[in-house]
Amino acid sequence: MNTIPTIFNEKITPYTAVGGKERIASTGISAVILNRSGLPRRSFFQELEKTGFDNVISIESAAPHYDIEELAGRFPFVRFILPEREINLGEQINLAAAEIESPLFFVLRSDMKIIAGGTARRMAERLSVSFKEGAEKDEQKGNFLRLCTVPAIMNSNYEILPTLSAPMTRNKKMRTAFFEPQNEDDLSLYPFDGIGIYDRQRFIQIGGFDSTLKKNHWQLMDFGFRSFLWGEEIALNFHYKVSYETEMPSEDSTPEESYWRFYLKNMAPVFRRDYAYLPFYRFPFFFRKSGKDIFSAWEEFKKVRKWVKINKFRWKFDIRGILCLWEKKQETGG
Repeated sequence: MNTIPTIFNEKITPYTAVGGKERIASTGISAVILNRSGLPRRSFFQELEKTGFDNVISIESAAPHYDIEELAGRFPFVRFILPEREINLGEQINLAAAEIESPLFFVLRSDMKIIAGGTARRMAERLSVSFKEGAEKDEQKGNFLRLCTVPAIMNSNYEILPTLSAPMTRNKKMRTAFFEPQNEDDLSLYPFDGIGIYDRQRFIQIGGFDSTLKKNHWQLMDFGFRSFLWGEEIALNFHYKVSYETEMPSEDSTPEESYWRFYLKNMAPVFRRDYAYLPFYRFPFFFRKSGKDIFSAWEEFKKVRKWVKINKFRWKFDIRGILCLWEKKQETGG
């Protein structure tokens, strides 16, 4: 596997940007669209224009596109990003975050519709620290409430879907349980399908998504665990609702090579006083379970141990702290 990125977008995929020279507004929030092929786009961009996002970043596939010039002319506030190769979910969102200028960005799929949330300005206002009564601004974290706010997600019949995730362990492997939104500010381990409103500054500070993890599920799990382990939060806001116009995507959570890098980065480190480290006694278990030969396993272990050492003071607790966080939520009914 590749070396773990230590800074945001350490390895940028080559791409071409078309359009996006105009800015509709200055609300503080832009839209990022992850495209599914074969869908009509004119009406979709028209709805985004009405909402009043500062800009729109549309992440395209690497396949040839024959409508980009026409769409760029009709919607000059949309910047189309054409990567030279197919890129995974995390790479798409990282690329968009590097392109936008707004402090917030709302990641959506091209087969989605915004059902509730109001104008873009209103969306940004609701996430402002000054807007929420009793919230205190943290100078290190900036002007917004959290790293990522997730909407309630519905199907095409407007039925709320179980898209909030919670951590659980089974046979010493970390898995997730999904449930429907119940209460305002419900925690979610990660943003389902990448959908959510991200604080760009915090997103960059924690390094974004780890693109070396090839499966979307383990990218999302790694992003979510790292966010909570490093003191950030991912939570629901019921004011925002979106719906899938097509089938809800399924997640493949099969443990494979990406799982074991996720395990070493998030579950294996131990927190002591004010820092984390990856102890050598974790290696035998990793070697036995990963299916690697001893030399490959040791190289992977060393890579992750080095990454943990570089970031050791960013941990606020270890995996036990995350499990306790959800247990407390259950006890209080939150």
